[in-house]
Amino acid sequence: MEPMSMYFAEFVGTAMLLLLGNGVNMTLSLKHSYGKGGGWMCTCFGWGVSVTIAAYFVGWASGAHLNPAVSLALAVAGTLDWALLPGYIIAQVLGGILGATLAYLAYKRQMDEEPDVATKLGVFSTGPSIDDAKWNVVTEAIGTAVLMIGILAIGYGKNQMPAGIGPVVVGLLIMVIGLGLGGATGFAINPARDLGPRIAHAILPIKGKGDSNWKYAWVPVVGPLIGGVLGTLIFQFLCQMAQMCPVLN
Repeated sequence: MEPMSMYFAEFVGTAMLLLLGNGVNMTLSLKHSYGKGGGWMCTCFGWGVSVTIAAYFVGWASGAHLNPAVSLALAVAGTLDWALLPGYIIAQVLGGILGATLAYLAYKRQMDEEPDVATKLGVFSTGPSIDDAKWNVVTEAIGTAVLMIGILAIGYGKNQMPAGIGPVVVGLLIMVIGLGLGGATGFAINPARDLGPRIAHAILPIKGKGDSNWKYAWVPVVGPLIGGVLGTLIFQFLCQMAQMCPVLN
């Protein structure tokens, strides 16, 4: 596959992820949505399935990273050429902008009638339940480390599974990360998932939208990037330990 084809696939896949994911947020949060009040369980389930569907869309072309933290971690692991990394990340962020914009267009009238400024931002990007940047970074790093360990473990060694099942398992992984670790920061665990929609929120002519909370925007970028690399290093360490332990071989 040519690099431009892989970049385009990441762009399309991330756009699909944010169209569906931000759409889930809008369904559950906007005042005039039929789904308002669906709750955190619906949020986690919706985002997990959104990841699964987006991965099926483009996994055959680019591997469906859909996440700069995953791409960086795979480059560290040696399974993604470092030369491809900038193109992957740019495509993912641009896809995030497009996907969030499409979700906004789908809910344009409901967004216009939403009275709460915080909700107008919250359906696009994440935010902490308690604003403490250093601990918010820790939360995002832990969540993304779990994500990366899970991604690397799925299909590894005796975890082999039938072709095409991987995206479903990754979707379940996203769900449980949201349920177990998402209550503190909204579980971005993906710089493109937060930065792309935040940029869309900033540039779109959203009625009565307020600011885009840029002072927090670095947290869901830095935390996942750190966590993705840590998760890869932890997984590699565990694999090395397992190879030295006869009981696990």
